[in-house]
Amino acid sequence: MAHRDRGGRDEQPRSRRGQGELEAQVLSALRQAPGPVTAGWVQERLGAGLAYTTVMTILTRLLAKEAVSRKRDGRSFVWTPAADEAGLAALRMRKVLDGEKNREAVLASFLTALPESDEQILRELLSAAEGDPED
Repeated sequence: MAHRDRGGRDEQPRSRRGQGELEAQVLSALRQAPGPVTAGWVQERLGAGLAYTTVMTILTRLLAKEAVSRKRDGRSFVWTPAADEAGLAALRMRKVLDGEKNREAVLASFLTALPESDEQILRELLSAAEGDPED
């Protein structure tokens, strides 16, 4: 259903994107960037009428989550992703673990819930990290 804007013109309803979806889109744009880029570059890349202030809000949230980094460049900042998708997923997992009181219980529960193939991968990764010759 169309709505009227303040000027009396028909306005099509915009579909709202969730915060997580916007964060993923911003991160994707940053990963495709040729190097550190401005928020304006990200806004232009995402298009679809996304406000500059919205892009800045998402970038600031991602900075607080340590998913991006920024560096001053003149009067503005340039932004880069802090990690690839796997690294970001690992960061989220670490933050959840850091928020728990009984880390051992959480890790034990996580391990027992893994499919056998994932458990084997985890064991191999731990073995390689320790430098065990069992590979």
